[in-house]
Amino acid sequence: AFKAAVLIQRWYRRYVARLEMRRRCTWRIFQSIEYACEQDQIKLHNFFSYLMDHFTPSSSKERDFISRMLISGESVKEAELEKYCDYESMEVPDSYTGPHLSFPLLPDHATALLEAFKQKQQLHARYVLNLLHETRKHLKQLPNISHISTCYSEEVTVCGDLHGQLDDLFLIFYKNGLPSPSKTYVFNGDFVDRGKQSLEILIVLFTFLLVYPNEVHLNRGNHEDHMVNLRYGFTKEVMQKYKVHGRKILKMIQNVFCWLPLGTLIDEKVLIIHGGISDTTDLDMLEKIQRHKFTSVLRGKKRKESNRNVEIQEINGEAKVEASSAEQDATTSPCAQSRPAQAPSMANRLEFSRWVRQTVQEQIERCRRLVDVSESEEEELTYSSFVSMTDLDAPCWTRQEEWKQILDILWSDPMPQEGCRENTVRGGGCYFGPDVTAKILEKYHLQFLIRSHECKQEGYEFCHNRKVLTIFSASNYYEIGSNRGAYVKLGPDLVPHFVQYQANKTAHTLTMTQRQGSTPFSEISRVEESAFRALREKLFAHTSALSSAFKAYDKDGTGRITLSNWATAVESVLRLGLPWRMLRPQLVRSAADGTLEYQAWLDDLAMEQRSREHIQSGLLEVIYRNRSNLETIFRIIDRDHSGLISFEEFYQTWKLFSSHMNIELTDDGITDLVRSIDFNKDGNIDFNEFLEAFRLVKQSQ
Repeated sequence: AFKAAVLIQRWYRRYVARLEMRRRCTWRIFQSIEYACEQDQIKLHNFFSYLMDHFTPSSSKERDFISRMLISGESVKEAELEKYCDYESMEVPDSYTGPHLSFPLLPDHATALLEAFKQKQQLHARYVLNLLHETRKHLKQLPNISHISTCYSEEVTVCGDLHGQLDDLFLIFYKNGLPSPSKTYVFNGDFVDRGKQSLEILIVLFTFLLVYPNEVHLNRGNHEDHMVNLRYGFTKEVMQKYKVHGRKILKMIQNVFCWLPLGTLIDEKVLIIHGGISDTTDLDMLEKIQRHKFTSVLRGKKRKESNRNVEIQEINGEAKVEASSAEQDATTSPCAQSRPAQAPSMANRLEFSRWVRQTVQEQIERCRRLVDVSESEEEELTYSSFVSMTDLDAPCWTRQEEWKQILDILWSDPMPQEGCRENTVRGGGCYFGPDVTAKILEKYHLQFLIRSHECKQEGYEFCHNRKVLTIFSASNYYEIGSNRGAYVKLGPDLVPHFVQYQANKTAHTLTMTQRQGSTPFSEISRVEESAFRALREKLFAHTSALSSAFKAYDKDGTGRITLSNWATAVESVLRLGLPWRMLRPQLVRSAADGTLEYQAWLDDLAMEQRSREHIQSGLLEVIYRNRSNLETIFRIIDRDHSGLISFEEFYQTWKLFSSHMNIELTDDGITDLVRSIDFNKDGNIDFNEFLEAFRLVKQSQ
């Protein structure tokens, strides 16, 4: 009997170990794909920055168009914003059956909103704009870092990312209670994107913020950024829900986002920020930054120096003195293939100025040769778009440092190693080690740091000797059952107490028999299947590159490679940092001799992904790989967010994009393309037609 018990225990431990290994592999897949998408977002903006820097307009119309593409996010004057987003002229029809708001708001308004949203009702656009106006007025009065105390409430509840998952917010309020004078909440950013009810979350949070301004605190996250919203769904959600007034609502939300505080301090001992810190994080500087100036930390803009006829190019708030970003990928900018040497010391500003001018001139010469532009046509770009560093005023350098401070606290992640280095996985912010955490905590007399920004399987996780706590409140973030959500409660002793949960509508509808039949194995299998489906899509999107990588290992042209070489080649192309040898059984049917017929494997991927029979697999691969970027580009061009772009906008955009793709198209060719893809002949291009244009041009190559 004893031996039997030991044997059963051994089998059970192996079973649990296998489940845990599968769970970790699944998690790695989801997280790697998510971070790769964030890298794509950064690269896309580098692409637009490259166009702004190097595309030579053939007319003033083209020059104006390029300038307009990326200025929609600029801060507008107070009076202009008030006039544009005027809500008082809007009438609420008698047929409206949704909730009503009147200001100043009362607790009953907040509870009525919660009930209305549970019933899938929609708040009228007049009330939404009115709420945003009042929220903006309140936020403008707040400091960059909010200071709260546990002396005035029994406890402080800190929530992490919600990402448009309203059910998680409902569950938090159900378990923990609504905000009140005795129940303080801190919501640590990333309220929007990915989920389908981001706007409802904003409305609920802003309402409680106005009802209980001393008990509800909102921090800005990296997704409270209109350029990020273009890619991850929030912009699209607002326009679908408020077709007529959606653009006004988006403009107002964009302005509200830049007024959100950057962090919160509890009892001057616990710092709450969305992303993390760096070795240069300066809380004193963060307290003084004009945060509303940074409508986005991802986008570039041009500004003119007041006393000179020159323009200083700023990308991500940083003064640019090179023709291309030093961090830009070579595939994004052909001019980036040759990197300038490291800059001389800033102590010698005159020397640095000469270095800048020489570098700029060299880069422009390379670009001129690439695009076959004459010197006279390029002349104004040589010195009119750049300025020597001796002419830069102090505020420009200050603004660069301020931008870095904000970027670091919104985008950074902790790492187990010592030190601080660039966050190459996300493409923004940095990785900071336990020594950096200890240094910052000691400098500002803090006990520990609370941050969000990363999905954790249990909803929370400690690191850096329990000095850094990650809290993530969106459950089922990747897939139903993939992770729990959590929030943390802090009392006067500042000891964290966690509450975990899993908001799952599907689980609520299961019968008792179905619930009893659910096992950890079946739950992991469901999540695992979703992860591998996403991974196979990623593999298919890089079929051509994978084929080339496989052939490099197939020196004799046998059509077969070893499984070890398969794993190495896949990682060299996708760069996801995944344990491919461990994942191989789920992706590859192993041959008896330990080799893989790689072309047959690639064909199987194509057969699995091919959803439209008339599109050849090569074209489908390109569309899979570029769809997210194309959709983001479409939304940037679609300045009024109507879901349509005009012929003129499409014409100018396609000239830019085709030049980036090295596709030669004449003006007549683009005009014919525009006419041919306007299938409904309404004079506008929708996204499906835009995608079709991309497909047609690639097909003609």
